[in-house]
Amino acid sequence: MADGEDARPETQFKTFADSTAGDWAIISGHAKDFNKGLAKRVIDHLRLLDGDFGGFPVDRLEHSLQTATRAMRDGHDEEYLVCALLHDIGDTLGSYNHPDIAAAILKPFVSEKNHWMVQHHGIFQGYYFFHHLGLDRDMREQFRGHPHFEYTAQFCHLYDQAAFDSDYDSAPLETFIPMVERVFSKPRNSMYLKAMEDGE
Repeated sequence: MADGEDARPETQFKTFADSTAGDWAIISGHAKDFNKGLAKRVIDHLRLLDGDFGGFPVDRLEHSLQTATRAMRDGHDEEYLVCALLHDIGDTLGSYNHPDIAAAILKPFVSEKNHWMVQHHGIFQGYYFFHHLGLDRDMREQFRGHPHFEYTAQFCHLYDQAAFDSDYDSAPLETFIPMVERVFSKPRNSMYLKAMEDGE
């Protein structure tokens, strides 16, 4: 067997209907190891924003770092900072719905409040520029009265819309990598959670 080759057994079924509990024990073992690399894969994808300006004064990675840095310097907790860092990670694949991509990635690992903030930040951010595009800048008003309305509005006002300053001294990505690793180390919301806990 070649060095580095996985010696663990593989399954042989041709359809899920033919699979067995033993097969899924094998798959779960592989998944457990694969999932340990999730934080690294997320960071690697975030790095794709480096050099992508799209006409903005700063590239999308700098915008992400600046958003997170501003929140960090205001004393927000680690989970909030990871949300701030990753809020636009969907820009590369979700050009028309980037908040949904970020929210889906973060959902298993963050509070309902932080998930809602990321999921809706695009509409709330629109308050600052939608009118320049012929859109309704008050689109966020459909959520007025929601428990997380002000929380999300504050995120956009203090950090997201303010993070396009090319002279701002953002913390490097390396500052946030350990935070991403910790937040992504154990899911709190997943339909697979019980199976993962039973397999530990």
